[in-house]
Amino acid sequence: MRQINLATLVLATGATSSAFATQYLTVEQAQQVMFPDATGFKDTSLQLSGEQMKQVEKLSGLPARSVSWRVFAAYKGDAQLGYVVLDDVVGKFELISYAVAVNPDASIKQIEILTYRESHGFEIKSPAWRKQFVGKTAAAGLTIGDGIASISGATLSCTHVTDGVRRIAAIAQVMLKK
Repeated sequence: MRQINLATLVLATGATSSAFATQYLTVEQAQQVMFPDATGFKDTSLQLSGEQMKQVEKLSGLPARSVSWRVFAAYKGDAQLGYVVLDDVVGKFELISYAVAVNPDASIKQIEILTYRESHGFEIKSPAWRKQFVGKTAAAGLTIGDGIASISGATLSCTHVTDGVRRIAAIAQVMLKK
């Protein structure tokens, strides 16, 4: 009897963690959505130095979190259009995978939710909510209540994605700005 209960618990726990996962876009699809004029994408992943991490923390007001960042430069022929930066943040319990398109001047071009794994808060996928980020930089307007509105029922997802975008905007300012 104990063995059956343990097996049931293991199955129920495993089913719960992935039951709500929805993949909206692959990385390649997000690249095309965010830079539809691009003819190619080049992996330009970043490794931040200790000094660069301190600069990111100062600009964003958040821990830099990682030295390694997955980044793709978008090109139309030889002309660079901008960058796509990939990240994951924890919503309430599960990871939210998203991509941020950054213009050459380090302003936010667009954000796309790639995979959402929580049972609540999927409203962050809304185009109206994501549009709030367009044109913002690490300098201002990238916090809940100051440029970005929260969504009732998705408070943690909104806050954590917003913090992640602010961190990426700071990385763009430090590492990618032309």
